[in-house]
Amino acid sequence: MEDLVQVLKHVPTITHPDLLVGTETGDDAAVYRLNDHIALIMTVDFFPPIVDDPFQFGEIAAANSLSDVYAMGGTPLLAMNIVGFPIALDKDILGEVLKGGYSKAAEAECLIVGGHTVDDPEPKYGLSVVGTVEPGKQVTNAAAQPGDVLVLTKPLGTGIITTAGKQGVCPPQVLQEAVATMSTLNRDGANAMVKVGVHSATDVTGFGLMGHLQSMVRGSRVGAEIQLGKVPVLPGAWELLEQ
Repeated sequence: MEDLVQVLKHVPTITHPDLLVGTETGDDAAVYRLNDHIALIMTVDFFPPIVDDPFQFGEIAAANSLSDVYAMGGTPLLAMNIVGFPIALDKDILGEVLKGGYSKAAEAECLIVGGHTVDDPEPKYGLSVVGTVEPGKQVTNAAAQPGDVLVLTKPLGTGIITTAGKQGVCPPQVLQEAVATMSTLNRDGANAMVKVGVHSATDVTGFGLMGHLQSMVRGSRVGAEIQLGKVPVLPGAWELLEQ
């Protein structure tokens, strides 16, 4: 994460009266106001396979991309595929990846309307997503307040579990539960947080709980306290960490 911060120091910070959320706080997505009633949410996310099953990988990658819109309190509308795929690899594998992505997008009532593919030695997949939110009602990672309670809508541990899966040392049931968690849309959690009226939110993915929490406390200028015993963890994660 610190490497990324260092690189982004060379990139100019863009400001505009209608740019409600930009890059300055490292939020999950950008928010641009079209008028007093509608703002666009724009995000992009993709990564290499973290499970062997191509359909499941497509579902996980799509759910992950859509989550950035949900984290902003928005509704995903349109998406485009982003694909890196080895030209020598069986094209049916890519077909299954895309089917998984389309399946998850359809569940979110988000339309995949095209995309872009490049020859890449390592497969990669994800989505660029456009969503909407009412201006002023977007949820950012930079508005937490003293006294707020931190709520995790999913248990942690997918990173260690999928790493163990790649090494062939993860019990199948443990891996399958992690896959089910990763491929579950965050729509219900987003709807709940909007209804409750949370101050701040973020999507916990590649940088883990502590990395994303660090961005939240820096952007919000607050501190945070984590009680380890209250952190929800996927079954089998602690055992795999001990190995």
